[in-house]
Amino acid sequence: MVGLAVATRSLAPARFVRAFSASRHVFKSTTDTSSRPSVKIVEVGPRDGLQNEKTLIQTETKVSLIDRLADTGLSAIEATSFVSPKWVPQMGDAKQVMAQITRKPGVSYPVLTPNLKGLESAIAAGAKEVAIFGAASESFSMKNINCSIAESLARFEEVV
Repeated sequence: MVGLAVATRSLAPARFVRAFSASRHVFKSTTDTSSRPSVKIVEVGPRDGLQNEKTLIQTETKVSLIDRLADTGLSAIEATSFVSPKWVPQMGDAKQVMAQITRKPGVSYPVLTPNLKGLESAIAAGAKEVAIFGAASESFSMKNINCSIAESLARFEEVV
């Protein structure tokens, strides 16, 4: 994932996060008016690690993975992605995953939302934090999110 930029938005008031993806974890430098900048590590395996699997993984298996990851003491687990199941069939059960996970106190469960429709679906499913993503090259942007960098930035404005 060369140069994949990600930003997250807490759906709580006035907390924004900027991030850069590195392998399977997202390292986030947060800016919050009430605290100093810090680093937040987000486990993205349930979304990034599973989205390209050829065989559809049962919703219950995804939920079990997320719940077991939360039991390890992680503070942030990217649970799923609200994208078109036409493009990413593995994430077609995002609403069900969010409904079935056991939300532990002190653990955040951000979800990936590439556009306004994804954001609206995430909010309807009870998401409290969302992530957006963009690419550093035109070719990667077209391949990954089916739009140019300029178009993706315009979509970010709607979501953030």
